[in-house]
Amino acid sequence: MVRKASRNPAAKNGARGRSLPGSAGQGRSLALSGPGSRPGISAQGRSAATHGFPAREESFASVRARALPPGRLKIAQALRQLLEQKEFGAITTAEIAKTAGVAEALIYRYFGDKRGLLHQVLKEYLEEYFCRFEEDLKGSRGALDKLRKQIRGHIDVYATNRVFARILLLEVRNYPDYYRSETYELVKKYSNLLLEIIEEGVRAGEIRGDVSPRFLRQVILGGIEHLCLTGVIFQREISPAGLSRDFCKVLFDGIGPRKQRMA
Repeated sequence: MVRKASRNPAAKNGARGRSLPGSAGQGRSLALSGPGSRPGISAQGRSAATHGFPAREESFASVRARALPPGRLKIAQALRQLLEQKEFGAITTAEIAKTAGVAEALIYRYFGDKRGLLHQVLKEYLEEYFCRFEEDLKGSRGALDKLRKQIRGHIDVYATNRVFARILLLEVRNYPDYYRSETYELVKKYSNLLLEIIEEGVRAGEIRGDVSPRFLRQVILGGIEHLCLTGVIFQREISPAGLSRDFCKVLFDGIGPRKQRMA
């Protein structure tokens, strides 16, 4: 007797686990927030998860939802929703619990305190964007092409997901505990990816070798933040296409290999 193939695509997809890059052997599920699946998230926030990035067979949110308790997910979603309306310091744990429809004690059970919750929300955003940046770099032609994509993607995230931008640029950096957190390890992972691209360009002769790659990395990261910061603070428009074009032109003219001068 010939067995009929299953018509349930969810059964096929659900049988496969997905893990984060660099987390092999750790048994960690891909705990990400995905497009169109976060209650209370604005169209601005949702577009960050889809604009300029390849589609996935299964949404990040569906993978994450299977791995985490519903109450934990609701709390994180509630904080994202509230951060669209007010600053983090003005949000109380009671307000988060009410928005999530859970007991306030669950916040302390799952996250330790309100700031622990903030770090977790940022961590989920970083995991998502790091995976997408890595995917977006596939098929690039050389280090400068990778840098151009990385810079455009970085600015695009700040432009389209202002909650993420405010958390990363304004809310976490003034607290020493952030620099000892798992969340900061993801920031360093992204920073190291950028450094690897610059070092690749130096080896290939695309980028001049008389300037420290670590210095160039700081110039790139600092330049992106400076270009976007006032837009994030004052809710002004940020143009990823225009800013990345002008920034790359100035940057690449400066870091390209020096031409030999005529005697």
